[in-house]
Amino acid sequence: MTNSLSGAGQQQTQAQHQKITRLKFARRILFMIIGTILVSVGLEIFLVPNHIIDGGIVGISIILSHLSSFPIGLFLVILNLPFVLLGYKQIGKTFAISTTFSVILMSIGTTLLHPVQAITIDPLLAAVFGGIILGIGVGLVIRSGGSLDGTEIIAILFSKKMPFSVGEIVMFFNLFILGSAGFVFGWDRAMYSLIAYFIAFKMIDITIEGLDQSKSVWIISDEYAKIGDAITSRLGRGVTYLKGEGAYTGDDKKVIFSVITRLEEAKLKSIVDDLDPKAFLAIGNIHDVKGGRFRKKDIH
Repeated sequence: MTNSLSGAGQQQTQAQHQKITRLKFARRILFMIIGTILVSVGLEIFLVPNHIIDGGIVGISIILSHLSSFPIGLFLVILNLPFVLLGYKQIGKTFAISTTFSVILMSIGTTLLHPVQAITIDPLLAAVFGGIILGIGVGLVIRSGGSLDGTEIIAILFSKKMPFSVGEIVMFFNLFILGSAGFVFGWDRAMYSLIAYFIAFKMIDITIEGLDQSKSVWIISDEYAKIGDAITSRLGRGVTYLKGEGAYTGDDKKVIFSVITRLEEAKLKSIVDDLDPKAFLAIGNIHDVKGGRFRKKDIH
C-alpha cells in the first residue's frame, strides 16, 4: 500500500512538473509571437515605408529588398537561417529552434503587413515610434529565448579568430550597415536610421531587464548592524554580512551585501547617510535576480 501511494505521489509530481513545463513553453511561444508581430509592425508600418533601416540582418534585408523589389521576408529567411545552422553547435539546439521559429514568423509578418499603408510619413516620428515598437518586440523575443538576427552568431564565430569582443564586432557590422543606408536612401535617412537604432537598442534593454532594474549594494561601515536592520525593516530587503579585512590597516570589517531596485536607491542612500555619513557605499547594476528573499515591499 505504501509503495502504491509513493508511486502515485511520484506520478502526480511528474504530472505537475510536465504541466509547469508546458505552461512555460506555451508562455515562451506566446511572447515570441507577440514580439515578432511588434517587430513586423515597427518595420512595415513605420521604418520601411520611410526608408529607415535597422542594424544587422534586418537592415541588410531592407536595403536588398529596396534594390531588388523582392519582399523583405524572403531576405530575412535567406540571410538568417544559414548563420543559425552555422552556429548550431555554438548556441545550442533550443536557441537554434527558437531563432528559426522567430525568423520565420517575422518573415510571414512583414510579408502580410507590406501592403498596409504607413501610419506616418514624418521620418522623425517614424524613427522614434518605429524604434520603440521594434525594440520592445526584439526584447520580448530575446526574453523568450530566441533571436531575430544572425549578426550575433557571426560575431561569436569571428571573435574566436579575431582580437575583438562580440559586442565590438556587432557594433562594427551595424555601423557599416547603417552607413550603407546613406548611399541607398540618402544621408538624412541614414541619420534617421541611427536614431531608430539607438531607440530600439535602449528599448531592448528596458524590455529584457524591466523598468524596475535591480542593483547590487556593498556597504562597509562600523554601524553595519544598524544599517542592515534598517534595510531589512524599511526596504524589506534581505541582507548578508560578509567578512572583510582592510588591506592597509589589517582591521576586520563587516561588509553588507544586498539587492535593491532602482526605485529604492535614493532611500537606501538616505538610510546610510543618516546612520553613518562616513560609510563606504558601492552600487552597481545587475541583469537578473532569482531566489533568496528578494521581493517587493512598500518603501516607508
